[in-house]
Amino acid sequence: MPDEALGGLPSGQAKEGAGPVSPEGSNSAGVSGDGDRRMLRAERHTRIIKHITSQGGADVVELSDLLQVSAATVRRDLQFLDDRRVLRRTHGGAVMVDDGMEVPLLRRVDRARAEKRAIAEAAVRLIPSGAVVGLTGGSTTAEVARLLAERGPLTIVTNAVNIAAEMVPFSDVSLVVIGGHARSRTYELVGPGAERALADYHTDVTVLGVDGISAAHGCTTHDQLEATTNRAFVAGSEGVVVVADHTKVGRTTFARICSTRELRHLVTDAGADGPALEAIAATGVAVTAVQPQQR
Repeated sequence: MPDEALGGLPSGQAKEGAGPVSPEGSNSAGVSGDGDRRMLRAERHTRIIKHITSQGGADVVELSDLLQVSAATVRRDLQFLDDRRVLRRTHGGAVMVDDGMEVPLLRRVDRARAEKRAIAEAAVRLIPSGAVVGLTGGSTTAEVARLLAERGPLTIVTNAVNIAAEMVPFSDVSLVVIGGHARSRTYELVGPGAERALADYHTDVTVLGVDGISAAHGCTTHDQLEATTNRAFVAGSEGVVVVADHTKVGRTTFARICSTRELRHLVTDAGADGPALEAIAATGVAVTAVQPQQR
């Protein structure tokens, strides 16, 4: 969400007592009027949204420390933003919501970075040396590609332009790039041409990035052409490993890629919803939830 849009959050609808306070509850900022109170609250909302966007989620204690306000103030701010569907409150914190709108890859790179790195490290351990690996587009699959390239030798089949560009310098990586229609939001090449090309290849493992995964609706993404292209990756692979941070688990987006019964493994992080993971595991998917290390 652009910063300039944040100032437009309705300030006249604030709940009673939602004005800014210092860590001890005193008004040490010299606030003298309602207009100043609204401005400072909007600044808090901006910082909350920026932080949760970059991290994928945050808890109340973390935000309280960041903003130097009380936990009660943070909870009121989170409820205010949840009421306006800017974010979604969780037990003890909040995560971002996209309201069905796709977030461009460049904005997703810094979201939940530690979680994505830990997920990628766990996923790479599932891939044998010398394998032929399919890689769809996505910020987490890009992390997987970097780790695989360092380990080499192997063959990578990908439709992601950004992944292909990073893999070209590695002499131990035999690179196959699938052509198609370029999606500027995700740097992926998709469509009927990509699907026809994928029909000529067989992979040992496909590492699949998704926008949502649930037991009821399987793996989903925001774009129909991306979904059908990714379906071709799944169809031509011996086994599929989904890499998805906790914000994707239990979520369903527009276009279906495949059911969870077509997956071998889901690798996510420990912040994922427990019941959603249990439901996915009940469909026969091996589930790994990693604990990211702060770097």
